[in-house]
Amino acid sequence: MYALTIYVPKEPWNKNKLIGQKLPLKLQQIWSIRIRLELSKKIRDLALFNLAIDSKLRGCDLVALLVRDVCHGNIVQSRAIVIQKKTQQPVQFEITENTRKSISVLIATQNLSPNDYLFKSRSKPSDHISTRQHGRIVDNWVDSIGLDKTQYGTHSMRRTKPSLTYKKTKNLRACQLLLGHRKLESTVRYLGIEVDDALEVSESIDA
Repeated sequence: MYALTIYVPKEPWNKNKLIGQKLPLKLQQIWSIRIRLELSKKIRDLALFNLAIDSKLRGCDLVALLVRDVCHGNIVQSRAIVIQKKTQQPVQFEITENTRKSISVLIATQNLSPNDYLFKSRSKPSDHISTRQHGRIVDNWVDSIGLDKTQYGTHSMRRTKPSLTYKKTKNLRACQLLLGHRKLESTVRYLGIEVDDALEVSESIDA
């Protein structure tokens, strides 16, 4: 006699789960979060938010920034360059006026030196905040303005400016440079560019 084997299909790992890329923020959402952080006088969070948007850095690179990475002496620079941990490639980014002001206030308030981490951990002052802690902070930001935090994350900060840049200019090469991608195909996938977008760009070129 043979034992009867009953096959029970496994439940898909992604059933009832939201997967895929995190959404970028819109301009109104950026300002909503920024204003809330300013009103609540969250100095570190405001500098972290502003620099996350400007730098387009991955979370692991953002949290590990040193004061000297963005400052020359006591002056916060308008541009900075860092080596990305994932690719070991340099990427340059702008630091806008509002961001420079928030960083200056953070440095002065916490009396940071050039070799200090810009975003110090409160539980371990000699270390920077962890990527997990950064993720929780981002969750609080998006939750504070009524967004579904399952659809947003640290990569939302990285995608925001390139997405706005692409919508305004349709310049993929510019977005590639901003993100520090080695391949243009990576930028296309990252921004989630659809066929309609590609056709719109093509139609705008009169050959």
